[in-house]
Amino acid sequence: MTDIVENRLSRLRTRMVETNTDLVALGPGSHMQWLLGLNPHGDERPVMAIVTASHVGVLMPLLNAEASRAQCADVPFYEWSDADGPLGALKQLLSEANATGSGLNIVLDEMMRTDFSFLLLDQLDAPTHRFTLDTVGLLRAQKDAGERQLLKDSALLNDAAFERAFDALRTGMTELEVRDIIVEHYLSNGAEPAFCIVAFGKNGAYPHHHTSAATLQPEMAVLIDAGCRLRGYPSDMTRCGWYGDTPDPRFTEIAAIVEQAVQSAETAAVPGALCSDVDRAARSVIEDAGYGPEFLHRTGHGLGVDVHEPPYIAANYPEPLRAGNVFSIEPGIYLNEEFGIRLEDVAFLDADGVAILSDMPRTLRMLPVKN
Repeated sequence: MTDIVENRLSRLRTRMVETNTDLVALGPGSHMQWLLGLNPHGDERPVMAIVTASHVGVLMPLLNAEASRAQCADVPFYEWSDADGPLGALKQLLSEANATGSGLNIVLDEMMRTDFSFLLLDQLDAPTHRFTLDTVGLLRAQKDAGERQLLKDSALLNDAAFERAFDALRTGMTELEVRDIIVEHYLSNGAEPAFCIVAFGKNGAYPHHHTSAATLQPEMAVLIDAGCRLRGYPSDMTRCGWYGDTPDPRFTEIAAIVEQAVQSAETAAVPGALCSDVDRAARSVIEDAGYGPEFLHRTGHGLGVDVHEPPYIAANYPEPLRAGNVFSIEPGIYLNEEFGIRLEDVAFLDADGVAILSDMPRTLRMLPVKN
């Protein structure tokens, strides 16, 4: 078992004691990957990691066991065949985990298939259950130094991809061609694309615009929101610019409002502050400027193994921030049939406040016309 897995299991068990948790069950996905370094094939065949105070084991379909063992050699697998089904292996796992008593307090992976959860619940006597927010979710949200460096490296690679894309802009280019430049830079530097939005002109007014064959013309707004996954950890950034010599005065005005909203949220983001209050700090700037209805989404989201994970910087998420949290700050204003401006950075929270992972300035870029 690697030092990372041992450390994370130890931290989880400490947290289980603190929360009076008897059993944690995780399905295939980012929780299992974070805890055990295991990312097994997922389909309708039940796969489940079970953690108790004294035991850890994985319910595993026989046909996937050998490939999965290469990722996670030291945790016992409880294998089952298609002919026999998973029930016998699951009962053995629960017995060896000393998880057969009545009224167990269990944590279920909120991303696990419902039928997997029901399979487990049906084997337990009168359990109480909740999701992972105060156990695995909380631990994942507090990044260690190694994770911080992985996220920083991913952010710097993303910076370089954006620079290439902005430098390559030419009249008549399509959004898809710009996306391809970004994706090629990721791939040539050992990363995988996580997502890429390129939006010209009025397309920027759609926060989740589908990058299209729309062409770039002089005196047009440009928005790029993209991220890669490098050594398992993602980046996420949005930058805006004006392609031409004379920015629309309203574009410049709104860019300044959005930048002020970013700075307000950054100032508010300190350990102990509620996520909802950080959202309010950004949102109030935009509301005071008269554009409240045009701010269509939350202020940010956590990043780690997933591009979107806790903590969520949102009005309906009154959880306190903790040192080690990593999250985006990305307010925006979206004007239908005109343009949209979103400025996004990913922040690491330490004892003194936020440290931005990107080195690329948020300054509105003036993009010279090139033919």
